[in-house]
Amino acid sequence: MKLSRRGFFFGMGTGGVLLAAWALSPRHFAPPLRPGAGEYAFDAWLKIGQDGVVSVAVPQLEMGQGITTLLPQIVAMELGADWRQIAVEPAPVSGAYANTVLAGEWAPLWLPLFAGLADGSDSLLARRFAENEAFTATADGTSLAAHEMAARAAAAGARAMLAKAAAARWGVGWEECEAQNGMVLQGKNKASFGELVADATGYSPPHPPVLRAEAPRERPGEFPPGAPLHFARLDLPSKVDGSHAFAGDIRLPDMAFAAIHHGPIGDAKLGHYDPHAADGQPGLIEVIAGKGWLAAVASNWWAAEKALARIAPRFLSRGKPDSDRIDQALAEGLNRDGDTVVAVGDAQGTLGTKPDFSADYTIAPALHATVETASATARIENGRCELWVASQAPQAVRLAVAKALGFAVEDVTLYPLPAGGSFDARLEHDHAVEAALIAKAAKRPVQLIWSRWQEHLAGRPRTPAAARLSVKVAPDGSLTAIAIKVAMPATAREFGGRLFGGRSAFAALELQDGSDPLASAGLTPPYAIPNLLVEHVPVQTQLPTGRLRGNSHGIGAFLIETFLDELAAKVRREPLSYRMFLLGAQPRLAACLQRAATLAEWGGGAGGSGQGLACWKMTLGEAEGHIAVVASARRDERGIRVDKFTAVADIGRIVNVDIARQQIEGGLLFGLGLAAGSSTRYAMGLPTIGRLGLLGLPLLADCPEIVTEFIDSDAPLFDPGELGAVVAPPAIANALASSGSIRAHALPFNGEQG
Repeated sequence: MKLSRRGFFFGMGTGGVLLAAWALSPRHFAPPLRPGAGEYAFDAWLKIGQDGVVSVAVPQLEMGQGITTLLPQIVAMELGADWRQIAVEPAPVSGAYANTVLAGEWAPLWLPLFAGLADGSDSLLARRFAENEAFTATADGTSLAAHEMAARAAAAGARAMLAKAAAARWGVGWEECEAQNGMVLQGKNKASFGELVADATGYSPPHPPVLRAEAPRERPGEFPPGAPLHFARLDLPSKVDGSHAFAGDIRLPDMAFAAIHHGPIGDAKLGHYDPHAADGQPGLIEVIAGKGWLAAVASNWWAAEKALARIAPRFLSRGKPDSDRIDQALAEGLNRDGDTVVAVGDAQGTLGTKPDFSADYTIAPALHATVETASATARIENGRCELWVASQAPQAVRLAVAKALGFAVEDVTLYPLPAGGSFDARLEHDHAVEAALIAKAAKRPVQLIWSRWQEHLAGRPRTPAAARLSVKVAPDGSLTAIAIKVAMPATAREFGGRLFGGRSAFAALELQDGSDPLASAGLTPPYAIPNLLVEHVPVQTQLPTGRLRGNSHGIGAFLIETFLDELAAKVRREPLSYRMFLLGAQPRLAACLQRAATLAEWGGGAGGSGQGLACWKMTLGEAEGHIAVVASARRDERGIRVDKFTAVADIGRIVNVDIARQQIEGGLLFGLGLAAGSSTRYAMGLPTIGRLGLLGLPLLADCPEIVTEFIDSDAPLFDPGELGAVVAPPAIANALASSGSIRAHALPFNGEQG
C-alpha cells in the first residue's frame, strides 16, 4: 500500500507532527566554498576572481559522463560568462548540494515503511533527509534534475549583483544592464566581471532570482557530427595529455603502496598465513591483517602484490556462492508466486492454463569492468583522517571510515577525485575503509589499489535473474495478454542495507528475500497491452549484488524486446509494424522508432538481413527518455560482430548536444560489452574469470559505426547515459537472429550459437 503524506500525518498523531516539524524546519550550512586571494564566493556554486575567472563547484562525481562540463555550462549561460574563463572545483561534501531527486527515488531504501511520503522531487522529507545526511550521491542520471535550478539561481543572483555594481558606477538602473561573455554592458558602457566583483559583493541578489527567459539548451540541428562546439568539454585536454589526476595518481610525502587479498565471497575470516614467507621481498614494509583480508604495504604496488602471492593466505568462509546453486534457485523461483509489480486487466485469466507462447530466459551476473580499479589513498594524523577517493556517495564513505576508525565523521575529510569509469561500482566504499585501516596500522599515508582479480572478487555485480514470459494472441496475431515473471534477489534492498544501513556485504544478504519495487522498476514494457502482469519473485542467492548502469531496465529491455521480436516472427508480423501497433500511447517513442528505421534503411528484419531493432523508455519524475536502435550484426570466427548502430533518441531539452551524443554512443558500446560478455560464473565463492581481457569486451577494432540523431523537444530534460546501454543488447540479439543465429534467451549470449 502506498501511504499518502496526509494519511501518514493523521495516522501517526504526535509522531506525524514531529516528522512534519522536522521536515519543515530550516537548514543552515556553513559556506562550502572558500575563496582564495582575490576571489569572491556567490552562494554555494561559484566564485568570481578579480582576474575574471569564474570557478564553478561540481558536487557530482565525474566518471566520464561530462558533469564537470554540464554544470559549469549551465552557470556560464545563466551568468553570461566567457567560457574561456570558466574553471571547475570539486565541491566539498555538504548538505548545500543535497540530491533531493535521488533521495526521493531511493526513498524505499532509507524510509522503507513510508517511502510514499518522500517520493517526488518536491518532497520535503526527501529534501530534509538529503540535506541532513549530506546526501550528494551521483546515480540514476539525476545530476541535472537535482542541481540545475540551484546552479542557475546562484548564477542569476551573481549576475544581478554584478549588474547592480555596474549600474551604481554608471548611474543607471541595474535592470538596464546585460551580462555577456564575461562583461556587463549598458549602451556604450562596459565593465568586466573582474572589475566589478569586489563592489558586487556589497549588494544583495533579488529574491526570487531573475532567471533568463530560456533555460540553458542547445538544439540538435545546430550540431551535426563534426560541427564546431560552443562548449567543449573542460576535462578533455588534461585527459588527452595525461595530466588528469585520478584516484591512483595521488602522491603524498612518505606514502607507501598497498595490495590486498580478500577471502572468498561470503562470511570470510582470515585464517593461517605466514608473513615470513615474504621475507626478502624487495620493497616490502609490513603485512597487515583484517577480518576477511590480508594486505601488504611496500614501496611500490607490485612489490606488495608479489609479497601477498608468496604468503598465499588462507581463509575460512561460509555461505560461499556457487553459480550452479544460483541457477537452480532462480529456476525454482519461476515456479512460485511473486510480488505483483504491475497489473492491468486480467492477464492470468486471459492466458488461462495454456499460453499461446512462452519462453524462459537467464541473466548472468554482470561486472562493471571499469578502466580504473578501486583505489583510495588515506593519511591519518593528529586524530584526523584524510581520504583521496573517487566516490559516487562521498558522505557514505566518510561515515563508514569514521565508524571503522572510531572517529567522529567531522574528523574525516574527503577530497573528491574523478573516476576512470564507474557504472555505479563506486557507490560502494569497501576499498576506502580498507585504505584507512591500513594507513592507521602502518602509521603512514597509504595508497591501496585493488588488482583486477580483487575487483571481480570483492566488487558487486548486477544481479543474476531468471525470467518467464507468456502471451496470448488474437487470431490476427495482435497481443492480448502478457505475463512477465522475473526471479532475482531484492538487489536494491540489499544495496540499501549497505549504503544506508551500514551492513556488511554478508549481513545485507538477508535482505535479498523480500519485496523490492526498485529492483523491478525497469521490467514494465512501454507498450499498450490490454492485459498485463509483471511479477518479481525475490530469491536468496548468497551472491552479494549491486547496482550497474541501467540496472533493472537492462534486464527488462532485453527480456521484452527480444521476446517481442520472437513473437512477431511466430505470428508472421514484421517487427517494426508490430511495435508501432502497440505504441499508440507512446508517440515520442514511436517517432524515435520510425526515424531510426528510416535512417538505417530498415529492410524488415527478414532472415539473412542481419538487422535488428529495439526501443525503450525510461522515466525520472516527469522527465522521459526515449530511444530506438537498429543494429546490424553477425557472427564470425571471432564471435559477435556489430557493424553499425543507428540510434534516435528523444531526451527532451538538451544542455550539451555533443555530450549527449557521447553518452548515447558510450552506452551503446557498454551494451555491446554486456551482450558479448562482461560476466563471470562463481565456484566456491570465487569468480571464475579474473582478467579484463577474458570478459569478451569490445576492442577498438570491434567498435561499429554509430549514427546518432536526437529529436528536438521542449519536454523536461532527461539524462541519456543509460539509454544506449539498456537497448543495445536486445537490438544486437534481434540482429543476430535475423542473420541466422538462434534466438537469444540468455544474457550475455556469447555462448549461444546459430
